[in-house]
Amino acid sequence: MATNAAPSNDSVRSDRALLLEAQREGKQLSAFVKLSGPGWLQSATTLGGGSLAGSLFLGVLGGTSLLWLQIVAITMGVIMLSAISYVTLSTGRRPFEAINREINPALGWGWLIATAMANMIWCMPQFSLCYDALDKNLFTIGDCSGLGDEANTKWLVTAVIFVAAGVIVLLNVRRGRAAWLFDVFLKSLISTVVFCFFGVAALLILNGDVDLSSALSGLVPDLRQWRMPTGELHAVVSGMPPVAAQFWTDQLVANQRTVMIAAAATAVGINMTFLMPYSMIARGWDKPFRGLAQFDLATGMAIPFVLVTSCVVIASSASFHNRIDDQLASNDLAVMEQSPLFEAVKPSLLSRINTMLAERSEQVDEQAKVQMMAELSSDEKRIATALVKRDAFQLSQTLTPLLGEANAKLVFGLGVFGMGFSSIIILMLINGYAFREMVGSPEGTVPFVVGVLVAGLSGASWVWLWSGGAKFWLAIFASTFGMMLLPIAYITFFLMMNSKRILGDDRPTGTRRWIWNIAMGISVAGALAAAYTAIVDKANDPLQPAAYPTVITLLILYAIAVAAGFLFRHRTSTIASNR
Repeated sequence: MATNAAPSNDSVRSDRALLLEAQREGKQLSAFVKLSGPGWLQSATTLGGGSLAGSLFLGVLGGTSLLWLQIVAITMGVIMLSAISYVTLSTGRRPFEAINREINPALGWGWLIATAMANMIWCMPQFSLCYDALDKNLFTIGDCSGLGDEANTKWLVTAVIFVAAGVIVLLNVRRGRAAWLFDVFLKSLISTVVFCFFGVAALLILNGDVDLSSALSGLVPDLRQWRMPTGELHAVVSGMPPVAAQFWTDQLVANQRTVMIAAAATAVGINMTFLMPYSMIARGWDKPFRGLAQFDLATGMAIPFVLVTSCVVIASSASFHNRIDDQLASNDLAVMEQSPLFEAVKPSLLSRINTMLAERSEQVDEQAKVQMMAELSSDEKRIATALVKRDAFQLSQTLTPLLGEANAKLVFGLGVFGMGFSSIIILMLINGYAFREMVGSPEGTVPFVVGVLVAGLSGASWVWLWSGGAKFWLAIFASTFGMMLLPIAYITFFLMMNSKRILGDDRPTGTRRWIWNIAMGISVAGALAAAYTAIVDKANDPLQPAAYPTVITLLILYAIAVAAGFLFRHRTSTIASNR
C-alpha cells in the first residue's frame, strides 16, 4: 500500500491553473503567497536550537559586528537550494536517482547517508530544547509531584512530544485540510517568533541600548574576524600588555571561529538540501512552479531566518557583549566568588594564571592560583566572561524591557519550544523521504514510516545520550562531519545545473548560465572554506585528539569512493557510446 503523500491530480491541476492564470493577469504575487509551503518547511528546520544558540554566541563574542555572517550563509544556501529546485522542477526526476544515474552514485549515496545521519543526531538537541523550554520557562515540570524522579519525567515528556510530532508528520503527508492546517501552523509559529525577537531588537534600538550605526556596519562582511577578535572586545584586548593580549586573542579567536562555523552550518544543513526537492515532489510541483519555488525560498526561509537571527544577535549583544558584573570585576576574592559567573570563568582564568607561572605552575597550590585570579585586571575577567558557554535560555532576560520578567519568560519559552518542536517534525519528515530513497520506493508507506520513527526515536534517546560524554562526541561528529559534507552537496548541485544529460534544453545558457555559475561558485567556495577551517580546527584540538584522525579517515575513504564512482561513470559512458 502507498501513502497519500502525493496530492491528487485534481489538486495539482488546480494549482497549476491558478499559477498560469496569475501569470496571464500579472497577479503572480497573490498566487505565490497562497501556494507557498516548502520554503516554510525549510524555515521550520533552520530556525531551531542550533540557530538560536549560534546567534546568541555570535552576539556575546562579537556584538553586532558579526551580523553579516548568517546573512551570507543563508544567501549561499538559498542559491544552492534554488539550483536543486530548478533541476528538480525542470526534469521531474528525483535528485537521488538523477545523481546516481547521471553523475556519480558515491555522491548520491553520500548525500543521502549524511542527510539521514544529520536528521537522527540533530533531533536529539531539539527534544532537549523542548523539555528545557517546558521545564525552565513554562511549567517547571521537573518539580511536578507524582511523576517520579527527573529521568522518569524526562522520558514521559519526551514520549508525549514524540507522539505529537509523529502524528503531525503523518497528517502532513496526506494532502488535504490537515496538510493545509500544518502549513498554517508553521507559518503562524515562525511569524510569532519573528515578531517577538523583532520587537525586542526594535525596543533596544529605540532606547539607545544598541548603536544603530554599529549594527548597520556589522552587515558588511569582514573576513579578518577569522583571525582576530572583533566588536568591542577587540579594543579591550588591544589595550592589554602584549603577553596577556596574545593569550586572550588566541582564546577569543578559537571560540569565535568555532561559533562562526557552527552558526553558518545551522543556516543550511545538508539535510535541508534534501528536504526542498522532495517536499516539492510530494506537492506535485513541476516546471510552471519554478518561480514559486524561488519566491518560497526567499519569503518562507531566508527572510524569517535573517530577521530572527539578526534580532537575536542584537539582543544578546545588548545583554552580554563586553559586560561584566561588579562582583566579578572586584579584586577581593570573597566578593568575586559571589558572582553568578565565577565558576564559569574560573577555568579560563586559571589557564591564564598557569601561563603566567609557566614552569613554576606545578609548585603553586590551587588556592594561591585562585587568589591570583582575583588580582587579574577587570579587562582580563571581561574577556573570560565572553568565553562562557551561556545557556540559550539566559536570552529570555533580553525580553524583559518589552514584556516584563514573567511575560518574557513565558513568551520566550513558547518561542523556543516552537522552534524545537517544529524542527523535530521536519527532521522526522526528511528522514521519511530519505528512507524511501534508500530502498527505491518513492511512494512506499513502510520505508517512510520507518524513517520517521528512526529519526524520532533517535531524538527521543536524548535523555541518556545527550546528557553525558556522548553528547559532546555526537555534537562534534554532527557539526564537523556535516559541515565537511556540505560542499559535497553543493558541488553535486553545481554539476547538475551544468549537466546537459540531466537538464537537456532547460540547462541555462548565455548570461543566465554565467550568473548561475558565478553565484553557485561563490557558494561552493564558501562551503569549502568553512569545511577546511573545521578540519584544521579539529587537527589542533588538544581536547579531542581522536576526532581529527577519525574524520580524516572517513573523508579519505569517501574521496576514494567518489573517484571510483567517476571512473565507473566514465567507463559506462564510453561503452555506451561505442555501441
